[in-house]
Amino acid sequence: MVHEVRHLGRVVGEEVELRGWLAGKRSSGKIAFLQVRDGSGRVQAVASRADVAAEAWEQIQAVTQESTLWLQGTVKADSRAPGGVEIHATDFRVDDLSPEFPIAPKEHGVAFLMDHRHLWLRSTRQHATLRVRSEVVQAIRDFFYARDYTLIDSPILTPAACEGTSTLFETDYFGDKAYLSQSGQLYLEPAAAALGKVYCFGPTFRAEKSKTRRHLTEFWMVEPEVAFLEFPGLCDLAEEFVRELVGRVLERCPADLEALERDPSMLETVAEPFPRITYTEAVERLVAAGKPLAWGEDFGAEHETAIAEQFGRPVMISHFPTAIKAFYMQPDPEDPKVVLGLDVIAPEGYGEIIGGSQRIHDHDLLLARIREHDLPQEAFQWYLDIRRYGTFPHSGFGMGLERFVAWMCGVDHLRETIPYPRMLHRIYP
Repeated sequence: MVHEVRHLGRVVGEEVELRGWLAGKRSSGKIAFLQVRDGSGRVQAVASRADVAAEAWEQIQAVTQESTLWLQGTVKADSRAPGGVEIHATDFRVDDLSPEFPIAPKEHGVAFLMDHRHLWLRSTRQHATLRVRSEVVQAIRDFFYARDYTLIDSPILTPAACEGTSTLFETDYFGDKAYLSQSGQLYLEPAAAALGKVYCFGPTFRAEKSKTRRHLTEFWMVEPEVAFLEFPGLCDLAEEFVRELVGRVLERCPADLEALERDPSMLETVAEPFPRITYTEAVERLVAAGKPLAWGEDFGAEHETAIAEQFGRPVMISHFPTAIKAFYMQPDPEDPKVVLGLDVIAPEGYGEIIGGSQRIHDHDLLLARIREHDLPQEAFQWYLDIRRYGTFPHSGFGMGLERFVAWMCGVDHLRETIPYPRMLHRIYP
């Protein structure tokens, strides 16, 4: 039976078979040290010329980086080895001999690595990052499943914009204009009227001509929408969500964080309650910190970073100016110049990881906002219907998966948090 590397600690002293690829090799002529990976992990196999057949030794000498291999050997405990074990090989075979692998164990430029993204995925850091991503995805689904949310698959092709038309990818839809979805939110709101607590989780698209480390043109977003949830409850939900996801990564991904050289203490403070400040308070803090921002202007990356640095953990900012926020956000009844909206800002320069709001549930006010934003009323008639047939207060938020994973992993750019990143001037491979 072929074993997986991740389970070798359970069979110390036993003889096992492995199938995988060669990640690296050192050889002295009489003994060889093989770094073998199989997708579940990496293990060192030690092969002695005296312990294997002549044909197997010849193949060990000939095997190249990323060749496909089979080996047999005994699992030995070794506290110095990753995973606490290594294999003493007794037999070895090359199933496919790889030519010279393009990504050698040396420094490569980002453009080169991105051109070879399909091969770069095999590296230790990329492997660890994608494992963290997978754990976060599962944690998201578990979070909502445990709370009786219903998963709704919002459409990717839409006839109208959710947050303005300037960043839409337009496509022809049998002679009509259609757009790749910026968000599943608008389609979630009627689902909340049917099912109460719902969420969607899938790819979204923004045609932003941005070259920053915080943006991709295609990314995954999770969005809950909850009937009868008003703004204070939304803030609590967002905090609970972030804290549970971070805790899940700390609990289940310690080896991956170690491979990424991510200091877990930087994430452990998330267990504490989040500071909550208003936009106006944030502007005052920025002015005091020497990074002035006029009231009514939106935050840039430097402003988000400066605010988060003052707290050392995620901070929740609310009550943004109505003029700079989306048409569907509920104005504060006590001060209509601001909306009942929130952003959660991650520390360490990772910026906004959650944005959300209470939604306008008054039909006439929503219609007025659609007109103020110069949006086509006919394209939003179905959305207005939700306010005609049994309107109700409701709230929701969105979280970009890649930005959250980048924060968990401590990686500098979102391109490493998705298998095949799509960016300005980057659609290959």
